[in-house]
Amino acid sequence: MKTYSDYLNRFFPGRKIQKISVDAGFSCPNRDGTISYGGCTYCRNDSFTPTYCNSLDSIKLQLQKGKDFFSRKYPEMKYLAYFQSYTGTHGKDPESLKKIYLEAMETEEIVGIVVATRPDSIPLETVRILADLNRDKPVFIEIGAETSHDETLRIINRNHRWEDVVETTGRLAAHNLHCGIHLIAGLPGESEEMILETVSKTLLLPIETIKLHQLQILFGTEMHRQWEKGLCHPTIYEIDQYKNLCRKIIQLVPDHIVIERFLSQSPPELVAAPKWGIKNYQFMNMLKTH
Repeated sequence: MKTYSDYLNRFFPGRKIQKISVDAGFSCPNRDGTISYGGCTYCRNDSFTPTYCNSLDSIKLQLQKGKDFFSRKYPEMKYLAYFQSYTGTHGKDPESLKKIYLEAMETEEIVGIVVATRPDSIPLETVRILADLNRDKPVFIEIGAETSHDETLRIINRNHRWEDVVETTGRLAAHNLHCGIHLIAGLPGESEEMILETVSKTLLLPIETIKLHQLQILFGTEMHRQWEKGLCHPTIYEIDQYKNLCRKIIQLVPDHIVIERFLSQSPPELVAAPKWGIKNYQFMNMLKTH
């Protein structure tokens, strides 16, 4: 199985590459009322936001803080600016978006950008801006699909459709952008068969990467409140159970698509369940050796 490092080596041969998260002050259409309010029921943005990432700072300053953090270990490392917080294409006019992305791309030692977004929040005009930037440095788009099952998407308050994922990935591919899909295993009401069905449908899309992780129930989220009251029924995986699922998924994925990761690693104090206490590289070793 090829690793995400193998994938990045296609674009940056021989270089160590690290993502640096950037908070550019985006919101989400299911938070600000564009589609709905409240956000995804499982989401707690601070569970994956590094301490150096602050929307009150300029993008350049956030990137410098990130570089300072990582360069202690790997002085020769290069970086991807990762617009991870909320929906990285939403709520700003095209010129403002271009200015935001350019500020990152023009920062020293930044060799490309990664934009995390929703499949219903990247209109053609935005795609064209990203495609134009991609001619200078690689632009990677991470589409939060989560599942192919529309009823689950409704239950977790995402409020887009699988058809949006199909249409958007096709549009990105037509503009030669590098696209990956984000999926979550264990969402309320989903069986293993449903998860594998989502993976099978995802593999039909014109994508280059898949990022998969187990559902984490985080304190302070709507899903945590529902779960405690018995109003939703997510799968809380035992680690061996999840490992077996991941092995089945690996068997489905062809060589030209890279699985970026299998694990979510929120701060332990924020996690109600499951409490595994391992990192992605440790889980990868478990997949290889047991």
